[in-house]
Amino acid sequence: MKRDDLPDGSTARPGVRNDPAPTAPAPRPQVALRLLGLFALVASAALFGWLSMPGREAPDLPVISEVGDFELVDASGKPVGSSTLAGHPWVADLVFTTCSGICPAMSQEMRRLQDQTSDLPGVRLVSISVDPANDTPAALESYAARFGADRSRWLFLTGDPATIRRIANDGMKLVAVDGDPAKGDEAIVHSPRFALVDGKGRVRGTYDMRDPEAMLRLRGDLRVLVTREGSAPRP
Repeated sequence: MKRDDLPDGSTARPGVRNDPAPTAPAPRPQVALRLLGLFALVASAALFGWLSMPGREAPDLPVISEVGDFELVDASGKPVGSSTLAGHPWVADLVFTTCSGICPAMSQEMRRLQDQTSDLPGVRLVSISVDPANDTPAALESYAARFGADRSRWLFLTGDPATIRRIANDGMKLVAVDGDPAKGDEAIVHSPRFALVDGKGRVRGTYDMRDPEAMLRLRGDLRVLVTREGSAPRP
């Protein structure tokens, strides 16, 4: 994706941060990512422990919208929908398997979230393809394997294009529109945000995955939902 201004309010090109040049040598990218991941894990665990203390009340999260009823197909070809996710807090993003822009980074971030929530087996991670014409279950199967997905918790969905656009734009408030090749777009332009959805299908927050602070908030807010609602048992 190369559009400068996404309709959901993002002002930078997806996948590109406009940070000032560092004044001192920066750590190697792999080391920095590992340190960031470790910090996120420790911070999330500390928050969960604090919320679990007697007398501690988790803060309220706003209700932004409702995803609504839907049924799609996962990478194994099985139907998955709102009824499947009922009772499970879940985190969703929009991707497509031929994306050469921000999708791989989004899926890497989702993989980190998978690893850092291994103590919450009832939480679901949901990646919805915005290119269902090309993203068959077999294509999603390969994509899931590429990122080491735990398929019992991380779902990859495809299906009816109109249903997917409705879920994305109206339900989760994550923009997905046709791209304009004349402007250098990919075939589909979509939001770089993750949506946090509660067990009743209500969106409780959206978070720009390019912003480390936003991703820390996501981890904390997810644990707030688990504390308030309880994490549904693994089927």
